Amino acid sequence: MSNRERAADRGSRRATEIRATLGREAREARWDRGVTLASVARAVGLSAAEVSRIERGLVPGVALADLSRILAVVGLELVARTYPGGQPLRDRAHVALVARFRGLLGPRLRWRSEVPLPMALDQRAWDGVVFGTGWSYGVEAETAPRDVQSLLRRLHLKARDGGVDGVLLVMPDTRRARLFARTTADLLAADFPVVGRAAIERLGRGDDPGGNAVVFV
Repeated sequence: MSNRERAADRGSRRATEIRATLGREAREARWDRGVTLASVARAVGLSAAEVSRIERGLVPGVALADLSRILAVVGLELVARTYPGGQPLRDRAHVALVARFRGLLGPRLRWRSEVPLPMALDQRAWDGVVFGTGWSYGVEAETAPRDVQSLLRRLHLKARDGGVDGVLLVMPDTRRARLFARTTADLLAADFPVVGRAAIERLGRGDDPGGNAVVFV
């Protein structure tokens, strides 16, 4: 990630932008409704000076509850949710899992790690991409999968935007991961129809894996 913004720095930048946006919206709503700064301050239990600083985005550690109260008293509701973003922090188990998978690839295949999605300003990346003659597959490694619905939603979006021909979901060959695969088999099969062993055999020969597959290594 040397040429890309660090995840923690990106999070700090987004927090600053959101804080400034919410403060500006609170101030504009207060002006539009003819509410004084002192009235808002009394309603939320803060000083007028503190509310003014929050409106101007000048309180880095402003509490979410204070922001929500300020917005509420000027007639706005604070609603928050998350969206897929950049690569999460990876641990040693994840790095080792990707390395084991890479070691199964045939010598004719090319490999690139941490491949960004080909969209401007998109911080997402594949854990790796396998390249053959005329084809490429994005590789997503999951060391401890839990929520199949969340996992599939994320992979659907990455497959749509990722500029690859297919997706290989790589999981450790452990009892926990196997149990996850068995209990979610119907859902996984719809998106990953190729048997993992067959996909690995083809990749070992340097061939196209034949489609999306769940691979245990």
